[in-house]
Amino acid sequence: MTTLPPGVTFIERGWLSSNSILLQDETSNLLIDTGYCTHADQTLQLVTDVLGDRPLQTIINTHLHSDHCGGNATLQKYYPKVETLIPVAQAELIDIWDVDALTYKPTGQHCPRFIRTGTVQNGDAFTVNGAVWQAYAASGHDQHAFILFNTESRVLISADALWENGFGVVFPEIEGIQAFDEVESTLQMIEQLNPTWILPGHGAGFGDIHAALGRARSRLKQFRSSPSKHGNYAAKVLLKFKLLETQTLRLPELLTWAETTSYLQMLRQEYAANLSFGKWFDYLCRELEKSGACHIANGRITNT
Repeated sequence: MTTLPPGVTFIERGWLSSNSILLQDETSNLLIDTGYCTHADQTLQLVTDVLGDRPLQTIINTHLHSDHCGGNATLQKYYPKVETLIPVAQAELIDIWDVDALTYKPTGQHCPRFIRTGTVQNGDAFTVNGAVWQAYAASGHDQHAFILFNTESRVLISADALWENGFGVVFPEIEGIQAFDEVESTLQMIEQLNPTWILPGHGAGFGDIHAALGRARSRLKQFRSSPSKHGNYAAKVLLKFKLLETQTLRLPELLTWAETTSYLQMLRQEYAANLSFGKWFDYLCRELEKSGACHIANGRITNT
């Protein structure tokens, strides 16, 4: 699909913020996902570039990871009447702002506090420009995530359930909650929906659904057969995210951050208990450097 349906604007971002999708017509508009907090001003600029003087009416978060809702607070300040809809199961956590249960503290990431005005649950639908977008529960990467599908255009907003080359870290697994089966169930659901075009949470939109599902299932098979591969992948993703946020740090500073990040502590204990935290941390950093994700020199680690 070279042209998206009328009223659909796909805002592709870099690998710190999630992509955003703006759905609009003459009378209504809504924004799906708002990126990470350090890019919030950029998110606002991208939205106002499309909307002009029109107010943003609705924010929908496919899930509440910091890179998908970190711009909420900035947008709410600029658009004080905007409605904000989140997964129904996390409504109370947002209301009391439980940074542990919402994973902001365990990941060592940030998310400015925002309010929610409503919720989204499986089966809810949103009509914009005559197109009905239905929410489907899509657990795995996140227990409470959902995706949105329009049957007429067969466009799927897949968030982190499916990318062109894989899917997001299966975060429940970090906490000892078996979720690989849920990843497969979500992939099966996407296959049954049979979209012709996918707007993912990260990366470019794509149309070869069968190839993407094949790559996702291959990765899932590897994780099933060797959970430690997923553990190492998750740990490197958390470190890379921090580098994307800071761009460069002294290695002792990054180590201090890592030592106070509980998800990294849990991953080390589960998959590298034979190593001290410092040795495991050094191994992960060197692995990132080998893959071209960073550069280490003179006691500093720099994002590349």
